[in-house]
Amino acid sequence: MSSSAHQSPTPPGISAAATAHDHGDHGSKSRIAPEEIAVGVVVGRASEYFDFFVFGIAAVLVFPSVFFPFADSLHGLLYAFAIFSLAFISRPFGTALFMNVQRRWGRSVKLTAALFVLGTATAGMAFLPGYAVLGDRSIWLLAFFRLVQGIGFGGSWDGLPSLLAMNAPPQRRGWYSMMGQLGAPIGFMIAAGLFLFLHWSLESDDFLTWGWRYPFYVAFAVNVVALFARLRLVVTHEYTEMLEEGQLEPISTREMVRSQGYNIFLGAFAALASYALFHLVTVFPLSWIALQNSQDLNNVLIVQLCGAAIAIVCTVISGRIADRIGRRTTLGLFAIFIGVFALFAPFLMGGGSTRQDIFILVGFALLGLSYGQAAGTVTSNFEQRFRYTGAALTTDFAWLFGAAFAPLVALGLSSEFGLIAVSGYLLSGTLCTLVALRINKAFETRD
Repeated sequence: MSSSAHQSPTPPGISAAATAHDHGDHGSKSRIAPEEIAVGVVVGRASEYFDFFVFGIAAVLVFPSVFFPFADSLHGLLYAFAIFSLAFISRPFGTALFMNVQRRWGRSVKLTAALFVLGTATAGMAFLPGYAVLGDRSIWLLAFFRLVQGIGFGGSWDGLPSLLAMNAPPQRRGWYSMMGQLGAPIGFMIAAGLFLFLHWSLESDDFLTWGWRYPFYVAFAVNVVALFARLRLVVTHEYTEMLEEGQLEPISTREMVRSQGYNIFLGAFAALASYALFHLVTVFPLSWIALQNSQDLNNVLIVQLCGAAIAIVCTVISGRIADRIGRRTTLGLFAIFIGVFALFAPFLMGGGSTRQDIFILVGFALLGLSYGQAAGTVTSNFEQRFRYTGAALTTDFAWLFGAAFAPLVALGLSSEFGLIAVSGYLLSGTLCTLVALRINKAFETRD
């Protein structure tokens, strides 16, 4: 049992830092500054998203030819996207499993084991022979590694975003909330840049035989670096002390769902517009353009790299906006903008290369503005002792409901009914976000 169990709970609205100041036990010299926590958050998230985007890009450029050569172009992509979704399905189970590991053996063991599982699964894909060598077994092994990757990703939750939110100055919580979100566009930029270099510099046969495997090797090395960067904080006495002051403890999933289930799902749906947009400007355009053969895929990757840079800038801007008008207002406002953007999706993606590029760049800008405040906007509803596990599960379910099946559904429906399906998918995300935020406001008013 953690030491926090023997302390009187921190009253609502009183920060951990304020509590420490009142007790006079922990001077400012022993505290970890929010900026230092933010660095750990960005490094950790960038490494994890790099792993995931390596798979997502390979699902378009590589897997249809290497693992599904028996299928036509469309079905090869759909099969790859079906396997792509498996990690998001297994992710909540990874969170539950590794929360148990933490309760038994501690945070550092949990984080080391989870990142080892995540990195090993990603690197394992690099050594996987294709369909021509193993037949159907290669597909089953790819699906297995993808499931294991999701379990590792779920277990890699370190509590740093929750700790950052609780220790950030009240008037700058929007700014510090966006810092953890920077990991996604940074991770995508590294993955897309690496694939662009290999896809551009190698002959097609060389790329499909061995070139595509290098990003998966790199993913393991990136995870090792990220592990040490995060352990440098996690194993410190100050970090443990701050977690215990905030009562940020691993809670069993059963207890979480029983007592805080409504908050988990409310938080997941409140961010749905952002998560729905996520893969519709990263993985989906690449697949649609590859299927239609409307422009060179190297050019698409270049545009997406520019889009990721725009997303980084817009994520930073979202922090400024949120500190002025509030995080929930920011999330709702840009959800509406995503809904308006959705109406133009058929016109833009159905046009030539210029219009498709505009879709990607504008989509990345909206992604940065909305996703920048997608984490923690509603998870502040959790009681302090539930916030550590609650934030992890909320994020898991937001990815599962909003993004896991986005490329599969959007590509499948668009090929059958046209690009209006992309509009419908994004509009449904916008509607879910606005309804969830409205329900959350009603709860607050009632309370």
